[in-house]
Amino acid sequence: QVQLVESGGGSVQVGGSLRLSCAASGSISIIYNMDWSRQAPGKERELVATIARSGDTTYADSVKGRFTISRDNAKNLVYLQMNSLIPEDTAAYYCNVDAVTAARTRRRFWGQGTQVTVSS
Repeated sequence: QVQLVESGGGSVQVGGSLRLSCAASGSISIIYNMDWSRQAPGKERELVATIARSGDTTYADSVKGRFTISRDNAKNLVYLQMNSLIPEDTAAYYCNVDAVTAARTRRRFWGQGTQVTVSS
């Protein structure tokens, strides 16, 4: 199996920055796409950013120009740099990856989430 552990969440004021990290470990053969999603109370989960193994990235319109996703393939890490935070960014943020395990099983794995709170 694959375990994902997120870190870096917290409380910031409007305009502040946070950097989320997610470390993947376990019986990993290869990781393809790595994503960050978020879910605010009473709302559906939203895909925030995706990074392919090649480094190609996509972003939700709501975070373009403010958030940057990056990864370290050698260490199975993915990051989300969040700048110019606004109250609407308040949510639980989840790391998820499309991975192949050592047992040749390909599926998506999810972390436990880290809370980001932006106050005005």
